[in-house]
Amino acid sequence: MKKVKVLTADEAALLVNDGDTISTGGFVSCACPEALSIALEKRFLETGHPKDLTLFFAAGQGHRDGTGGDHYGHEGMTKRVVGGHWDRAPKLGDLALANKIEAYNLPQGVITHMYRDIAAHNIGTITHVGLYTFADPRNGGGKLNSCTKEDLVKLINIEGEERLLYKGFPIDVCFVRGSYADEYGNCTVHREIGPLDVTAQCQATKNSGGKVIVQVEKIVQGGSLDPKLVKIPGIYVDAIVVGSVEDNMQCLGMPYDGALTGEFRIPVDAIPPIPLDAKKILARRAAMELPKDAIVNLGTGAPEKIANVAAEEGISDNMTLTVEAGSIAGVPYGGTQFGAAANSMAILDHNVQFDFYQGGGLDVAFLGLAETAPNGDLNVSKFGTRLAGAGGFIDITQNAKKVVYCGTFTAKGLKTECHDGKLVITQEGGKKKFVNQVEHITFSGVYANKVHQPVLYVTERAVFELREKGVTLIEIAPGIDLQTQVLDQMEFMPEIAYQEDGTVKLMDARIFRDELMGLDKE
Repeated sequence: MKKVKVLTADEAALLVNDGDTISTGGFVSCACPEALSIALEKRFLETGHPKDLTLFFAAGQGHRDGTGGDHYGHEGMTKRVVGGHWDRAPKLGDLALANKIEAYNLPQGVITHMYRDIAAHNIGTITHVGLYTFADPRNGGGKLNSCTKEDLVKLINIEGEERLLYKGFPIDVCFVRGSYADEYGNCTVHREIGPLDVTAQCQATKNSGGKVIVQVEKIVQGGSLDPKLVKIPGIYVDAIVVGSVEDNMQCLGMPYDGALTGEFRIPVDAIPPIPLDAKKILARRAAMELPKDAIVNLGTGAPEKIANVAAEEGISDNMTLTVEAGSIAGVPYGGTQFGAAANSMAILDHNVQFDFYQGGGLDVAFLGLAETAPNGDLNVSKFGTRLAGAGGFIDITQNAKKVVYCGTFTAKGLKTECHDGKLVITQEGGKKKFVNQVEHITFSGVYANKVHQPVLYVTERAVFELREKGVTLIEIAPGIDLQTQVLDQMEFMPEIAYQEDGTVKLMDARIFRDELMGLDKE
């Protein structure tokens, strides 16, 4: 093998041409090739080049502070964005909402598979994932604004079954992060939270005739790296850039933590009890849906509290937590370390984890509850002037054996208390979540009913189930008035599952008391 070129970040930025398609690696704030993206942004601001780029990424990158994807959030620099999650780069989102760039949101897991299909020169990525959601051409095909015209998603029929074809395209440049590189360009990722998509991204770029540029911490002697740790072979690599200590932080703003890489394990102290607020109430009710030995994905926000409840109740061993970034078992982290998990039993490639998810490997997924429509449709991806993107939400929710959506019944200002096993609403939220029509179909109730998928919508005061006729009220909290505190706080009248005595079943009173529920005995 020949020795690899070693460049500065500024020199590497000169390899990107006007109109190029560039793919960037990273997962939220983890494994972001900051040195490369900073240098490219600097070059554009100083010279106006490169311009008219197409930015292509799976997981959103950045910390909503100018990092990650926001380095590309300049009018003229970027012409088109094809991404899985937008929330971490608000500058890009603002350009999309202002109709100043072409903008697509495709399912995150699908994009991880697109890398592999581009590498293999397949016609595209063919999958059921995204059917009936906003990624379906019948609902917009992933386009986010009116200036986005080209169809990247096509509805096809194979063996009598509907599928979506996500069209591939060549990648001219990829910026990814490694840990160590040897003199021949072989790169490890052993100090990152996982391999993510680096192998597939680099293969896709190399086989497109593009340039692979890897940012690393250090360069070591050729042949000194454990070949089992090398995730980017030197034959893929065009240039290596050694970043600064700050640019190579494992997660933005966070010191290296070996517990997130499998280097060592840390003792996990008992998770302290959390206060009995609305989120704990709904987490308790959701935890009652955990089957024994379940393989689980927990979303961010309210669903994270389920792990706290499981620990309190002594049923943590009843489930194996997984994260879409690749970890199996362990303790998932949040904040800038979201995507990482301490004490994992295994850490897979991002795209391999989605193979498992898309094939129905999850026993149950607990995700956040936002806008919900009468037919069970859910929106978590686009709200007026805020563009969040779907991330892995579609891949996960369409394919889990059971989905439990968890969230407060209303938003913006809700306050609750519990007294004697009853729920008291002391201040109602100012925004209704159960609406006549969602702005974006991130989850399709129609598709869920078509494939007979069990779906629950759990809130602090009521539980709904998706049935053939739509969203159906099946439980109400003790102390809550059905008409004024449930039905009047919805834009639509749900189906109601009345008991023989004409009442609605009450949620378990144990949920609303401070003492343990005793779930470990059930």
